[in-house]
Amino acid sequence: MRGRLVLNVMADTEQNKQTVIAFYERAFNDQEPEDAVERYLGSQYIQHNPQAADGPEAFVQFVRWFTGQFPDLKVEIKRAIAEGDLVVTHSLLKTSADDRGTAAADIFRLEDGKVVEHWDVLQPVPEESANDNTMF
Repeated sequence: MRGRLVLNVMADTEQNKQTVIAFYERAFNDQEPEDAVERYLGSQYIQHNPQAADGPEAFVQFVRWFTGQFPDLKVEIKRAIAEGDLVVTHSLLKTSADDRGTAAADIFRLEDGKVVEHWDVLQPVPEESANDNTMF
């Protein structure tokens, strides 16, 4: 029985990761936040980004405003890490083709396979670095 429980948790964790990736891609890269909300968001959405309000409608409004400001916006998810009900993405967010970009770490919490909470940390990609490593 314990082995089956571990497999179910691993399957749920992997499904949560795929849900977050699909949610993020659909909302920002496809610029279809209404569809992303309908498919992947839970009945509540708690937002910890101080520029965005709580709730599904507020998420749609934020994405519409942000993509309106930056119509060439692209988010490239470099990696996704999942544990339990949390998924973290590490992404390159570019507002235009010539933008150096911003490194984004987004944390999503899911309930019953749906996104219900979000935190993020953003850092502009600098022109110079003290080392030869990239931010990704």
